Amino acid sequence: MSPKPTGHLHGNDLIITRLFQATVHDVWASVTKPEKTALWFGGWEGEAGPGNVIRLQLIHEKGQPWSNVKIEACEAPRRLVVTMKDDYGDWRIELTLSQVGSATELRFVQPLSDRKLAGDVGPGWEYYLDMLVAAREGKPSPSFDDYYPAQKAHYLEGT
Repeated sequence: MSPKPTGHLHGNDLIITRLFQATVHDVWASVTKPEKTALWFGGWEGEAGPGNVIRLQLIHEKGQPWSNVKIEACEAPRRLVVTMKDDYGDWRIELTLSQVGSATELRFVQPLSDRKLAGDVGPGWEYYLDMLVAAREGKPSPSFDDYYPAQKAHYLEGT
């Protein structure tokens, strides 16, 4: 059974949120510390900081490629903006963390050059964010096959 997609488009921005029963600082560590990002997205090396470039290994992509990622903004523990280029184009990703009662909301935003890209990009980020949830909860990792192409139509509606 495919997980229900939760993201939406606002203009050309792909927006997906997740809620964690944890502090902002705890979730921040999950999205910024290399030993934690390695559990759900990929490990990275280099000196982190605004304007710096780190190398990120995408462990769930074919061939587990390394990519250069520029840290555009880092306002710990609330906001992280990174950019990177690969064979599929330019990527700008913004993560914002907000305290919501005793929980933390993670808001993921990626501007798309074309709204139609959401059909391919949206399910991928749903998968990665659910990988983050699984890693934090010590649960088995989801299968990408449950996300794509099953969620593609959701993201193409209204484009």
